[in-house]
Amino acid sequence: MSRRNRPSSVQNRHSPVLRSELAHAAARLIAEDGMEYGLAKRKAARQLGLPANFPLPGNAEVEEAVRDYQAIYQEEEQAGRLLWLREAAVFLMRRLERFSPWLTGSVLDGTATRHSRIDILLFPDSAKEVEIFLLDQGIPFHHGMPKSERVEALFVIDDEEMPANLIVLPPREERVHVKGADGRARPRARLETVEALLAGR
Repeated sequence: MSRRNRPSSVQNRHSPVLRSELAHAAARLIAEDGMEYGLAKRKAARQLGLPANFPLPGNAEVEEAVRDYQAIYQEEEQAGRLLWLREAAVFLMRRLERFSPWLTGSVLDGTATRHSRIDILLFPDSAKEVEIFLLDQGIPFHHGMPKSERVEALFVIDDEEMPANLIVLPPREERVHVKGADGRARPRARLETVEALLAGR
């Protein structure tokens, strides 16, 4: 429905119905197209004909909508994909154990889509150590563009069997609990916790 076709009451900036509609429209874009949260919310707002200054829902609200969407439309597919990605994460974390790996992102929180990659935080003495390790192990990768100045390097593994982003941070950052753009603490888990998730399924 375009903006001009909407009843004026629905265009209310504080309408919980409209915010929910926007959250679920963004969730569909995330689940089906693999969009990042910010982009999905903005595109969903445009598709719904909302004004540019309309207050977007928070990531927590959209994440809940993603879970709803996956439960209704992608339950079997998503469950299988999540299991496969978590198994790949465990395999990769074991190989990278010397660099103090932590799993984070959608593979950990359970909202991984068919487009998701495994996000692993590493805390080596230097990013060069990780690069040399990947080369020695014959693991195909390329350098990605870090999204934060705190990140020393981003190694993107080019392997369909374990699509992953290795996010390299200084050792001191391991004690810092990172917050996302929405102010929420980003969950992260050690290898033993991910193994427990797999065991519990």
